[in-house]
Amino acid sequence: MKQFVAEIVSMGNLKHKNIVPLLGYCRRKGELFLVSEYMPNGSLDQYLFHDDKPPFSWRQRFAIIKDIASALSYMHTGAPQVVLHRDVKASNVMLDAEFNGRLGDFGMARFHDDWADTATTAAVGTIGYMAPELSTVRASTATDVYSFGAFLLEVTCGRRPVDPALPEERRYLVKWVCQCWKMASLLGARDLRMRGEISSEEVEMVLKVGLLCTNALAEMRPSMEEVVQYLNESLKLPDISVNSPGIGSFAPLIIGSNLLLPSHTTNTFSTSSYSSSSGNDSTFVTHSIFHGHGR
Repeated sequence: MKQFVAEIVSMGNLKHKNIVPLLGYCRRKGELFLVSEYMPNGSLDQYLFHDDKPPFSWRQRFAIIKDIASALSYMHTGAPQVVLHRDVKASNVMLDAEFNGRLGDFGMARFHDDWADTATTAAVGTIGYMAPELSTVRASTATDVYSFGAFLLEVTCGRRPVDPALPEERRYLVKWVCQCWKMASLLGARDLRMRGEISSEEVEMVLKVGLLCTNALAEMRPSMEEVVQYLNESLKLPDISVNSPGIGSFAPLIIGSNLLLPSHTTNTFSTSSYSSSSGNDSTFVTHSIFHGHGR
């Protein structure tokens, strides 16, 4: 509990225009809740997947993508200590009064070095946004980059990273975007419900950045600092194709003997294993497993 409170205090000191200000926490009936500044326009996923909200234009989506890239880059390189979000997705992107994108929901966030010397391993996140190496290694800035790439494709295509209701050939978004690219129709992967003018050059560039970030090989992913430069077109994209190593290689995450796929009831996953029973390990696991979606 002391470790959890210390982290909340420190995360409350994250200062960036695209991060939801974290005000504190409360504890009720054994549950821990994070208290954040109210975002009047709710979460981004409402404007991507709910019919009662008008779908956003490309201009709006691109601006929000750049907002979240900037926030993550700050967390990885600009904050006093490296912070991993570990659950970047549209439902955790909040919209302020001006519809600016704000990265929120820090229920799974950790300081990068917090468990470097502990005996606890854990995989937390949401199916489809979790990097494949999380089955064997600890979270890192590279796993956050993977989540951001899945988020980027989600926003551009208007689809969840994994949709079990779709036919096999369309079920996994990363693979489907690559298939569109192979058919010389990368632009065809975009959300056809987008309103207003669309820049085909921007859409194709963003889709390629998404595929770069979701590369199955962690060492081939860009840093968030580079991603920001790609999106601002101040850094040229590397020369990639559908045949580049690791591009489009999506596979469901396997933890131990469990194959992880989303269901209609839940899309958040958390698992932990122990090789010691120290108090510090218990605190970490309690923090990892806590995650609320009640909005």
